Formats: sequence, C-alpha cells, structure tokens
Amino acid sequence: MHTRTFPSFSTSYPTLVAFPHFGHTRATLLLCILNSEGIIPPCSPCLLGLTLFFLILIPLTIIFSVLGITSRISPVFPLSFPDKTLTVSPFLNQPMTGLTAEKLDSFISPTEDGHVIMEFSGKELVKGEPDASSFPSGGLRATFEARGYTAWDPTSYAFIKEKALCIPTAFCSYNGEALDKKTPLLRSMEAINKSALRILKMFGSDATRVTANVGPEQEYFLVDREMYAKREDLILAGRSLYGAPAPKGQELEDHYFGTIKTRVQAYMKDLDEQLWKLGIYAKTKHNEVAPAQHELAPIYGTTNIATDHNQLTMEIMKRTARKHGFKCLLHEKPFAGINGSGKHNNWSISTNTGVNLLDPGKTPAENAQFLLFLTAVIKAVNDYQDILRASVASAGNDHRLGANEAPPAIISIFLGDELTGVLDAIVNGVKYEDKRVEMEIGVDVLPHFPKDTTDRNRTSPFAFTGNKFEFRMPGSKLSVAGPNTVLNTIVADVLDQFADELEKADNFQDALDDLIKRTIKENQNIIFNGNGYSDEWPVEAEKRGLLNLKSTPEAVPTFLAQKNVDVFSKYGVYTEAELQSRVEILLDEYCKTLNIEALTMIDMAKKEILPAAAKYIKDIAKTAELAKSCGAETVFEEETVKEISALVTEMYKALGTLEADVQKVHAIEDTQEMANFFHDTIFADMGALRVPADKIETLVGKEYWPYPTYSDLLFYVK
Repeated sequence: MHTRTFPSFSTSYPTLVAFPHFGHTRATLLLCILNSEGIIPPCSPCLLGLTLFFLILIPLTIIFSVLGITSRISPVFPLSFPDKTLTVSPFLNQPMTGLTAEKLDSFISPTEDGHVIMEFSGKELVKGEPDASSFPSGGLRATFEARGYTAWDPTSYAFIKEKALCIPTAFCSYNGEALDKKTPLLRSMEAINKSALRILKMFGSDATRVTANVGPEQEYFLVDREMYAKREDLILAGRSLYGAPAPKGQELEDHYFGTIKTRVQAYMKDLDEQLWKLGIYAKTKHNEVAPAQHELAPIYGTTNIATDHNQLTMEIMKRTARKHGFKCLLHEKPFAGINGSGKHNNWSISTNTGVNLLDPGKTPAENAQFLLFLTAVIKAVNDYQDILRASVASAGNDHRLGANEAPPAIISIFLGDELTGVLDAIVNGVKYEDKRVEMEIGVDVLPHFPKDTTDRNRTSPFAFTGNKFEFRMPGSKLSVAGPNTVLNTIVADVLDQFADELEKADNFQDALDDLIKRTIKENQNIIFNGNGYSDEWPVEAEKRGLLNLKSTPEAVPTFLAQKNVDVFSKYGVYTEAELQSRVEILLDEYCKTLNIEALTMIDMAKKEILPAAAKYIKDIAKTAELAKSCGAETVFEEETVKEISALVTEMYKALGTLEADVQKVHAIEDTQEMANFFHDTIFADMGALRVPADKIETLVGKEYWPYPTYSDLLFYVK
C-alpha cells in the first residue's frame, strides 16, 4: 500500500491508497491530520473517533470539502472504475459451524454534489449485532436475548475481496461468551506467549514475544460439475453415500505427484492468482494419492493469520472451481475405498528475534533449550491426547481416520531415528553418537548430501518433521482454529509447570537436566515410530495407556473432563460454559449430519436405485421370454434376474429398517444419547443399505443407472 501524507496541519490533501498488485480499483483516501493520528488496517486503533473518507476516482476535476477545508484535485492515473462502483465491508467471523461467516455493511454517505463518499470511522470497528442468537451457541444465547458484538481483530490483515473491504472480526455474545473460533484462538496465543517467555528468560533470551506459527496444507477433490449435479448425495451430504468401486483406484500409485491435467492446471493457476490478490501465497500444488485429489500448501504464518487465510482459501477454492466447470469437494471422505482429504497442520513456535524454538540445530543433543521445548510438547500431547483428538472430531473425519493413508484415531508422536536416539541416550545416561550419514546416489554429477534423519511417517497423527510438528489428523473442511487452540493451550500449561519448577531451583543446569530426563522417561509411551496401520498397534497402544477414541460421540465429551476444564479455565481460553456449549454444538452437528445422510440415502433408494433395478429386471425378463420363444438358452437372463431380485429384496428390507430407526430418533431428547444412537444404530443401518445397492450397480446396465459412477467422477476429467 502506498500512502502520501500531508505536509502540514493547516491544509487537507488527498491521499492515494492503491492496491495495484492486487488489480483492484484505486481510490482516494481523504485523511485529516489534526490532533489525531490516521490509522490504516492492519494495526491497532488508538482513537475511536478517527474518520477515514474513501472516494472513488472519476475522470473529472472535482471539488470536495473535509472539515470545512476546500481543496481541488485531479484524478491520478490509471483511473478507477466509474464512480458508481461501491465498496461495502463484510465482517468475517468464524462461527462454530460452517466454513466462515460474512456480514455486509455499507459505509456510504451521500455528498452535497450527488456523489458518494465511503465513510469509515473507528466506531465501526466494534459493533453491536442483532443476530447473536442465530449463531450456533449450545444454549449460551436465547432468541429473546439476541444481541451480541463483532470486534475487529487488529492482528489479522484487512483485505479487499470482490471490491469489498473485508475486516476479520471476533464474535461474542452479549455477556462476553465466545461464539466463534477466533476469540479462543487469540486467547491461546497469548497463553503460549506468556508461558514460553518465562522459560526463555531463564535461558537469557532477549525475546519479547513468542508466536505459534502454522502452515496448513489443504487437500481437496475436483469433479466435473455436470456430473456432480446428477448426484443427490454429493449435493446434500458432500460425499457419495452409494457407489461401487471403480475398476481402477489408487493401487497403481500413478496419480500422486503425477502430471497435472490441463484443465486442473488452469484451475490451479487461476486459484493462485485469486489467493495472491488476498495476500495468501500458495507455494506448492500437486496431485495427491487418490484420483481427482489434489493439494495446496501455503507459506507459513502466525496461527491467527494462517487460520483466517485457510478459511478464505476454502471459500476461494469453491468459487474458482465453478468458473472452470468443477465442483471442489472438501469433505473428508467423499469416496469410499480411496484416500480421504485432510488438512496437515504444520505447527511450530518462534520468537520475535527469529528463533524457531523447535529447531534442533546441528547438534540437538547439546541444544538444551530445544530439548526442553520438545519435551514440553511431548508431555502436553500425552497429558491431553483426549482433547487433541476431540479437536478434530466430526462425522466426516470419522470415515477418514485410520483409512487409506490417514492416521489412526490413536494419538501418538513420531520423532524419527535421530531424535529418538537423542532422547534414549538422555534417559539411559549415555553420550549420544551422531548417526548421520552421507547419501551416495552413485551419480558423479550429483553432490553428496547428509541423509535426513527426521523421516516422515504418514501413519503418525503427530510427527516431527525437521523443525516443526505435523498434526495430520484435522479433516479437510475443519477450521484449524480448533486444534491450534488446543495445541497452544496444552503446551502453555506444560511450559508453566516447567517454569514453576526451574524458577525455584538452586542450580538451574542440574534442575534442567533432571527435568528433561524425568519428563522423557515418564512420557515415552506416547512416542511411536512404527506403522500406525498395523493390527498390532491398537493392542500395543492399549498396553501403553493410550486412548483409542474412534468416533465423535466418544471423543467430544472429553472436553468436559475436569482436568480439561481446569486447563482451559486457567488460561481463560474457554470457560466451562463455553466448553459445554461446544460439546453440545459438535454432537448436535454430528446428529444432524448423519440424519441428512440417512434421509438422502432413503430418498435415493426409493426414487433412483430401486426403480432403476426394477426396470432392468423387467427388460431382462422380457428378453428372456423372447429368447425362450425362439428356442434360445436364457441362463444369463434368468441368473441375472434372480441375483438382482435377491439384492433388491435385501435392499428393500434394509431400507425399511433404516426408515424405522430414523423415526425413533425423534423420541430421544438427550444430545449425547442421540449421538450414540446415530453412531451405533443409524450408521450401521446405512452401511447395511449401501452393500446391496453397490452390488446392484455392478450388475445393472450402464444406461439404466441413474447417476454417474465412481469411474465417471474420478477419471473423466481431462
């Protein structure tokens, strides 16, 4: 942003605010510097009485008046769009459900000469809202107490989208309860900052600020929009509720990092441009493992900004896909039998002096500061594995965890050979021997380079990767605010425990050595470098005392365990009431999601699948009758009719069971009981209905089948 300032206090001059690298309309900002200071986002407002005037440039010399001072200007080239172009400002919130929220407020005021001035004052940064009760709040808000507040988040950049000034905001109820995801995240960032600074002070650091940083990789599917429009399940549920496996899946492993299709490449190029206009810089894009699956990786940012950017990324992905004839699917498991989509949360902590506190350096065994922060993360994950799992719980993610290259639902930590060796040496009281070796490729023109000892384990939910931890459990459409709020808070808690002990020590170095050694020894159960997909791992995990919370109804209630309520309350991240509301919301959303899926399955079975099967049976039976009259054999026809008829009967019975059980839900009032019923009964009924339907798909003629198959959806994009 380029800004011309005023030479004196006695006159008022126009200020040009331009976004040429974004390709946006130029405007004139009329700013008076008198006894106040002009502030342009993103920075903290110092005076709420500040008024900024935005005026669209037109190719005319105009006369305007500001605070009684008259000035004459000429437009600055290149000229803007016509003066009829208006700019409005939505407040962007992250409620507890949905990708994001928007509210459009127009900051327009008419002028005496018939033009429009965009008037934006400091009072607009905090606004009372009339619709707080409409946000999912778990009982925190009642309809007759509907008021709430939006407040500008000065730590997150304002931006221009669709010719609108967008201001990221927090959203709270009338009594101050957080109704969004941003407010708890900001609270957790402050918690880890204070706790980490206590530790750094003892190491003699001159840092004054510690921030958590995140780079959330985003996986997604692209399918042809016309095919998508023919599938009721994809439209209503976001995933395929029926579908036989295609003859080819991902078994050849030819899609991952494969050549990007022309049409997809054009989409990715356009997506980059749209994101860059918003200051969101994607540095990596490639094909993922499953057919029609892709990935985008952004540049790192502070947790708050990275979260805002990821919310916007998902929105822009969907909008851009429409322009290219695609539908972007962000569901965690849109297709059975192949990879689901995750959001790999690469998390680290750093100081304002440029030090990554999770960077082991060349000699991690001798880096006491790094070892202390590493052990803090290990202990935090072990102590609070339940809420870390709960932070990624959803109906969609339940399908993904533990299936097709997604991590299992059991929380464990992968460290790699080098760090595991370092920690083992510390526990055993022996000197660590560096085992790093040179890679020899056998080609003279290629240089030798040290082998990376921090190998990546795709089966681990929480893996150390060089100088950060990769939390692989979040689902593709989940806001990363939730898991990062938990990560920040639990690590802050352990750091404070460490600080309490070390600050009292007579000999800091001895106390530090003892603390690191003791903590590693007590938390070795959470460290697992093996195959998380193996049948032996759940058995071993149980022996180690690790939790295996397979489903959302099991995981979410752990938020209300007393130790978890205490840690969130201690740092003011969530009150007990806010935690209770979130449990209520998450379970309610789980129930509603499965109810929609069940009703959709019923609808598709009655209106599409069963009629298609009946028509095919009728036509095959007629063909058999005609063939018999000609003296031909009818083995194929008769066997096909028998097989499909048996499957239709099985499907019809399963359909009746599902319908009956869906009706039983209405009699259940307790949310937890309802969620358990959906998981234990409805989900099982849906599986029983799908099995015969998918078999029918493989037997019925293609022209009879009412919607695109997996083959159509996954392989027909060129």
